[in-house]
Amino acid sequence: MVRSLIEKLPEAAQAYLAHGKLDEVECVISDLAGVARGKAMPGSKFAKQSHFYLPNSVFLQTITGDWTNIPGMAYTEPDMVLTPDLSTATAAPWTADWTLQVIHDVNDQEGTPVPTAPRNVLKRVVALFEEKGLSPIVAPEMEFYLVAPNTDPAKAVEPPMGRSGRRAAARQAYSLSAVDEYGPVIDDIYDFAEAQGFEIDGIMQEGGAGQIELNMRHGDPVRLADEIFFFKRLIREAALRHNCYATFMAKPIQDEPGSAMHIHHSVVETATGRNIFTDETGQDSVAFRHFIGGLQRHVPSIIALIAPYVNSYRRYVPDFAAPINLEWGHDNRTTGLRVPVSGIASRRVENRLAGMDCNPYLAIAGSLACGWLGMKEALDPAPEFEGDAYNSNEGIPRTFGEALPLFAEATEVHEVLGEEFCRIYSAVKETEYSEFLQVISPWEREHLLLNV
Repeated sequence: MVRSLIEKLPEAAQAYLAHGKLDEVECVISDLAGVARGKAMPGSKFAKQSHFYLPNSVFLQTITGDWTNIPGMAYTEPDMVLTPDLSTATAAPWTADWTLQVIHDVNDQEGTPVPTAPRNVLKRVVALFEEKGLSPIVAPEMEFYLVAPNTDPAKAVEPPMGRSGRRAAARQAYSLSAVDEYGPVIDDIYDFAEAQGFEIDGIMQEGGAGQIELNMRHGDPVRLADEIFFFKRLIREAALRHNCYATFMAKPIQDEPGSAMHIHHSVVETATGRNIFTDETGQDSVAFRHFIGGLQRHVPSIIALIAPYVNSYRRYVPDFAAPINLEWGHDNRTTGLRVPVSGIASRRVENRLAGMDCNPYLAIAGSLACGWLGMKEALDPAPEFEGDAYNSNEGIPRTFGEALPLFAEATEVHEVLGEEFCRIYSAVKETEYSEFLQVISPWEREHLLLNV
């Protein structure tokens, strides 16, 4: 049974198991936060079963582990049916035994995709393009920090100790020497990625102390979201091997730049592969302009997806390597929507607003939904911005409390992402925000306790 299973796996997984016996399989799905949920089982048992069950309450859990109460919903916690998508099977090369991870499809007991499962939300959006004979293409960029171990939440996060015996320095963007300071972690990231069959387009030092950017190849949105989902765990495991943490918080260190997940978008004709963002003369097409128009119109409504926590909004600081606007421009990194230098076949727009703390399935789904609505509604963008866009009107919510009502009221976006998902997501995030508002911060104690 195990041998017949292995023959169905991707090439990288087969190559990994060529050196050992399959001991364990981790059956995983993403919850709303992007946390891996599921169960592990012996490889021999996994080979014999076609599915397993988890309660639908998985998608009602907040990042703190609490549960959301939704008026009118009966809390009977019916089981969902989880079926392995063997095309996602990949190694877990940091484990002591021979372990695979497999992402599962999530359906109800009648076989209908569960609308609150983040992967299903992204599949729903991609299907809208496919119905028109189109294929959306994305290329994500991942930014993250390596930081010193931090076991006390009251203690500020610090950069990691490098091989020189000094802590990682800030303002060293693109420095190869800075990357070499934590070279062993980078080496393990490369090794783990190779074992898992993932292609890294490049790794570089970013502007923060211990901040790294990892670029990925372009491709199918669901496959790339799967890889980011896996990459987060891969990177955390590589860091732990070398006495440091990897964090994907949007703003983990005060006075340092935040971490983004920039999303490059293009759309091609499925039958021909032609990039519809380029017209017959080789210039920006009408569809391209409408896609940008949709991002400008609707991104404020989905900020709660791409900046999903109170900490996310600490990243939106003027002149701090993060856009705070909805302007667009060619080769202009001060705009929220940047058109990179590219050839005719690779013309694309980069959404620079998403934070790395997002759920990759939901952030990509939300961004694609905005572009889709722009093409559907033939929305023209504002004039291209020339110069420093930090001087423009901001145009985006600056707090989580502002973002949540915009998402809750975005009926056009709800039609694309799914009404049930949007209702549940809003309720979960409102619960998280309410919990946060009960916390008294060190700043409040320092400046208010004896002075007001």
